[in-house]
Amino acid sequence: MPPADAPADPGACPASRAGAGTEDTLDLQLTDELLALLAEEAPVPHGGAQETPAPSCGPQDSVLLDRPAEWKPVTTPAGVFLLVPVRPERDLALISRWMNDPAVAAFWELAGAEAVTARHLMPQLDGDGRSVPCLGVLAGVPMSYWEIYRADLDPLARHCRVRPHDTGIHLLIGDVGRRGRGIGTTLLRAVSDLVLDNRPRCTRVVAEPDIRNTPSVSAFLSAGFRYSAEVRLPDKRAALMIRDRAHRDQL
Repeated sequence: MPPADAPADPGACPASRAGAGTEDTLDLQLTDELLALLAEEAPVPHGGAQETPAPSCGPQDSVLLDRPAEWKPVTTPAGVFLLVPVRPERDLALISRWMNDPAVAAFWELAGAEAVTARHLMPQLDGDGRSVPCLGVLAGVPMSYWEIYRADLDPLARHCRVRPHDTGIHLLIGDVGRRGRGIGTTLLRAVSDLVLDNRPRCTRVVAEPDIRNTPSVSAFLSAGFRYSAEVRLPDKRAALMIRDRAHRDQL
């Protein structure tokens, strides 16, 4: 995410090191087989017998993320905000236009024809729902793009210390007129609150902005995240930012 409330990083597959201050985490080195197993997890009812897993139908009905399509709008100081899962036939042109903004392209690296953005979206839209691309709608206007994802089922988990049900956030603010006004901080807090309110098993919301982007890191800090570690990814050095459920009311 460049300027404090503009585009977010793409969150590509990390390759890392987690620094000090992360002893409260669980170091899960996940293989493809374990990722597949976790994707099939199902709740255990009170009687102790395991229920048949509910089918995961991709981002529109993502069981793995507790169905973001059903999350309610929230009132923020900037207006009523709602996450709306992406529909390519409706949203591709808009998201592609945002990706071609130089400030966004510098971090997401998805400038070009609509097909470039489509190739980024389709694995999520056709997947099992472990990552859900959404439009952020503020006061009735689509103005940002979000990816809500299961960090423990993401390649990130192979390289960073994660906990089961850790939930990741990627963000870009496409509306240029809303950048640099503190909107990013406001929405980061709102969306991380949405995650914690709707995902009771999630104890932490995580993000990995480019460590060189001081305004972005500052926005996360202002939104109640803490800096946990520097993580070396294939395409960048990232600041691992964490918002803890246990401290959400204090930060």
